[in-house]
Amino acid sequence: MTTRIRDMPVYAAREEQVDATLYNLWRRARLHLKLPMRIELSGLKSMVLIVEHDCWVVVDERQFDLPVLAWLDFQDSGRDSLHTTVNCTLNYYHYMASHPRGKALIRMREILEKKLAAAGSPDRRSS
Repeated sequence: MTTRIRDMPVYAAREEQVDATLYNLWRRARLHLKLPMRIELSGLKSMVLIVEHDCWVVVDERQFDLPVLAWLDFQDSGRDSLHTTVNCTLNYYHYMASHPRGKALIRMREILEKKLAAAGSPDRRSS
């Protein structure tokens, strides 16, 4: 997916900080779950969050997975504390892209926690 989103024109790009808990949950998912993973965003018609090994992308399924919003370029090298936020780039590919942002992050947390628990992955708050 990263190659595909890098080829798309970006409407706007912003520096973003990702909550440490969500970032660490994603790191565990990369170790214990099969990625990429598609997460439906209930209440947002045809919007899906695709969780990859290197990015998170909200796409419009009705538009052949056209990217709407993407978190990428996570800056975690040299990270010495697991409770601090992680900087990344948040790309907007549509003028209404901020609409699914909050719901996508909440849904990602819910689904990853559920799937990791089902997979028997230990709940390590500091991982």
